[in-house]
Amino acid sequence: MMQDENTPDFHASPGLSQGQLIHVMYALFAIGVLSAGFLGATAIAAVVMAYLKRGDMVGTVHAGHIDWIIRTFWWGLLWLVISAALALIFVGYVTGLVVYIWLIYRLIKGWLAHFSGETPLPGL
Repeated sequence: MMQDENTPDFHASPGLSQGQLIHVMYALFAIGVLSAGFLGATAIAAVVMAYLKRGDMVGTVHAGHIDWIIRTFWWGLLWLVISAALALIFVGYVTGLVVYIWLIYRLIKGWLAHFSGETPLPGL
């Protein structure tokens, strides 16, 4: 039986692959961080996507990236809140800059690991 060109192929997986979704999450997170919080909603969207796809990626190399993105977000947010409080005594500006650099480092480290087909190693 020949299939018509307009008939959808139900055997093809719709949407993005898991690897592509990880790229989207890193990209959204990077936009949020590099815009210095101006587009912070994109970082939140990346974390929401990570939580939504976490169960689908259990047991894959991508699971480590999901955890990496989630941990980076929450630790970064915690340290940014602490830095904002410390800004009252002017130390927070320095710690805020350190947190900003750390977030960029984590994004680069995780994304490069993803490009290499590896899971980011724990640590910093």
